[in-house]
Amino acid sequence: MPQMAPISWLILFIVFTITLILFNILNYYCVLPKNLMTSEKKSQINTNPLNWKW
Repeated sequence: MPQMAPISWLILFIVFTITLILFNILNYYCVLPKNLMTSEKKSQINTNPLNWKW
């Protein structure tokens, strides 16, 4: 839209940039790592030998 003033383009850019940054920060910190469950699964996998029956 060439009729729009440059200041409104700048405000739009700032608003969308802040929205994108907030969205990424919220997605990054909402995921909780599951270290305890993965270590338990690894120990279970290592203790059980694989017996292939062909």
